[in-house]
Amino acid sequence: MADVSPEDLLRILDLGAAVKADPEAYRSALAGRSIGLFFQKQSLRTWVSCDVAAIQLGIHPIVIRNEQTGLGTRETPADVGRVLERYLDLLGMRVFDHADLTAIDEVTAMPLVNLLSDREHPCQAVADIMTLAEHRPVAGSRIAFLGDGNNVCHSLMLATVKAGGSMRIATPPGYEPDPSFLELASRHGSVEVGNDPMAAAEGADAVYTDVWASMGQEQEAALRRRHFASFQVDDRVMAVAGGDAIFLHCLPAHRGEEVTDAVMESSNSRVFDQAENRLHAFKAILLHLLG
Repeated sequence: MADVSPEDLLRILDLGAAVKADPEAYRSALAGRSIGLFFQKQSLRTWVSCDVAAIQLGIHPIVIRNEQTGLGTRETPADVGRVLERYLDLLGMRVFDHADLTAIDEVTAMPLVNLLSDREHPCQAVADIMTLAEHRPVAGSRIAFLGDGNNVCHSLMLATVKAGGSMRIATPPGYEPDPSFLELASRHGSVEVGNDPMAAAEGADAVYTDVWASMGQEQEAALRRRHFASFQVDDRVMAVAGGDAIFLHCLPAHRGEEVTDAVMESSNSRVFDQAENRLHAFKAILLHLLG
C-alpha cells in the first residue's frame, strides 16, 4: 500500500465495486495470462480468493508452495524471481520476511504483488476499504484499530488516509505501528496513535481488530494475551463507537480473545463481507496491473 498512489487506489476500489456488481462483464477479461501465487505461510482466504479471481478473469494461476521452491535455502529469492519472470505475467507472494519481496522486486520487471509480509497486507486493506465503502462513503469516515500495530494495521492505515478517511489506533505500550508508516500516512491524512482502546473507538464509523499473536509469534502468545487483555472488542467498545458503527476483522479470528462471539455474530459485523471482498479486490488488482 506504500507504493500505491491515492489515485490508483481509488481506481482499484472502483474496479472492485464494478467487478462485484457485474462479474460477467469481466469474465475472461485477461484470458491467456499466467500468474504465480507463491505461499510460504498457511492461507485460506488469500489462496482461494486469488485462485478463483484469476480463473474467473481467464488467467491461468499456478500455486507455488515453498516446500517445493526452498526460497532462500535451495535458491536465493533473486534467482527464484528471475526464473519465474520468464514464465509469468505477474507474481503474488505470501511470505514471512518482506526483504524477500524486495530482493525479487529489485531484479525483475514483472508486477509483484504482496499477498502478505511482516510489513504489510495490502490486498486485505483493499478489501477492507471496499467493505467500508459499501456501508458509508470512505471520505470523512474514521476507523478505530484496536490491537497490534502490525502489518494489517500498516496497510489499513495507509489505505484509509489515501482514500480520504482517518484512523485512530490504540495499542498496548510497545506495540505501536512502525514510525515510518505513521510518517508516510501523515502525508495523506489524519492518524492518531494512543494506548486507550475506548478513546480510540469513541464515535468511530468502523472498529477493526486483528489476532494478538500472528503466525510466527506463537511463542509470544501467552505474553501477548496479558498485554492485550484490555483491548478486546466487546459490546462495550461497540456501544462507545455508536449504533451505526461496523465491526471489521481480517480473519482468522480468535473468538474470546481479541473479539467476543457476540460482536462477531452481531448485525454490525461485516467480517464475512470482508472475506468475500478479498475475491473482488484481487480481481481489481489484476485488472489494474495487467488490463
